[in-house]
Parts: sequence; C-alpha cells; structure tokens
Amino acid sequence: MKIIVASSNEHKLKEISRIFRNHEFIPLRELFEGDIDETGSTFKENAYIKARFIADKFKIPALADDSGLCVDALGGAPGIYSARYSGGNDKDNRALLLKNLENATTRTARFKCVVCLCYPDGEAVFGEGACEGSILLKESGDNGFGYDPLFYSNDLKKSFGDATESEKDGVSHRSRALRDLQCKL
Repeated sequence: MKIIVASSNEHKLKEISRIFRNHEFIPLRELFEGDIDETGSTFKENAYIKARFIADKFKIPALADDSGLCVDALGGAPGIYSARYSGGNDKDNRALLLKNLENATTRTARFKCVVCLCYPDGEAVFGEGACEGSILLKESGDNGFGYDPLFYSNDLKKSFGDATESEKDGVSHRSRALRDLQCKL
C-alpha cells in the first residue's frame, strides 16, 4: 500500500520507514509544501488533523504522528508543544528544558506518540506508544534528534542520544505506536 507520510521531518520519515517496512511511503514534500496547522489540544487530535487533511487532499491513505516529551516536574510540558517549546531549534529546546528543570527534585519523563492512518473513505485508525525515562543533567550522545541527548531511557539504560537507530527503534514511543497501529490493520 502507498501511504503519504504527513510530516516534513526527515528524521521521523526515516524512523517510520525503518519500522513500518511493508509499505511504500511518499514523503509529504513531494506533493505538498507548507505546514498543516496543529490546532488540537492532544497528540491524538493533532495526528488526526494532519492525516485527515492529507488523505482528503490527495485521495490516498495518509499517516501522521504527533509526539512529544512530557516531563512530570513541568506538569507534562513541553507536551504537544515539544517541537516549538523555545520558539527556536532542537538545541534551543534542550537548553530551555534544562533551564526549566534547574531546581527540579524529580526528572521523570516520557515520550508519547500517537499515529493516525486516515483513508480517503473517512476511516481513521490510531496507534499509541510511550517510553519511560528521565531527563539528564546534561546532554549525552550525538545520535537521534530533538530531545534524544537529554532523554535517559529506562529500557535501554542510556540516553537516546547514545543509542543506535536499531536500539532506539526497539523501544521508542514512535515504534511502539506504529506497532500498535499495525496490530489494528
């Protein structure tokens, strides 16, 4: 099945392609330029908004995810605003996160992800995943993207920044959400 991935994030596209191997993915940038407004108040709503927009526009199944880092000491922030937490890039987001956790007594956190596969006929199927961990005091590792160098994975016993792609794919929130989705198809 051909599926449009409703994301312009190259890292996400590669991760989805590695995990969801039995499908042919069309990168969004090949068909559409611009952003899709994420106006939802939850990961599920935002994933649905993006997938539905693309499925309706191109009349082909569309897969979208919304994911983020939820830090207990920050009341779940940055959450759905993870990618735009600081208003800058990934490095700026990590710096702001560390600043906001300077006096935190707990650093527990989790990555959450919801994926949505929308079909042109209106059907929508969801998958959800999470991975537990904590926020390190400083960055560790050069792998991954986003908050990966700061996220210590309870499963891997190291940061996602120190993990290989295959290690991360085995336990990540996105891989778990995609596997959950596959079980429902």
